[in-house]
Amino acid sequence: MIELTLAALVAAVTVFVLAIFLGFEIISKVPPTLHTPLMSGANAISGITVVGALMLSNVALTDGNAPLAAKLAFVALVLATINAVGGFLVTNRMLQMIAGRRRK
Repeated sequence: MIELTLAALVAAVTVFVLAIFLGFEIISKVPPTLHTPLMSGANAISGITVVGALMLSNVALTDGNAPLAAKLAFVALVLATINAVGGFLVTNRMLQMIAGRRRK
């Protein structure tokens, strides 16, 4: 088992909080015309997460001593799939809105 020292925990939480602030600042400065390409990139990342969750579930299911890992892999798979499908639906809707403006 991996032991997490207090210093490592503080460093991990600090990086996480800084990533939240940095992500918010970057996304809030993006012009609306670039939102659709960014959604496509986010969908690709969700697809990678789905593949990772599938690989983790395979490892967890072949190892009979990891029922918690199997459950967490399933939850990750479900959430990543919902995120990817929802992202593609939003991207499709945005593209239809843009295409509708061009036709008029």
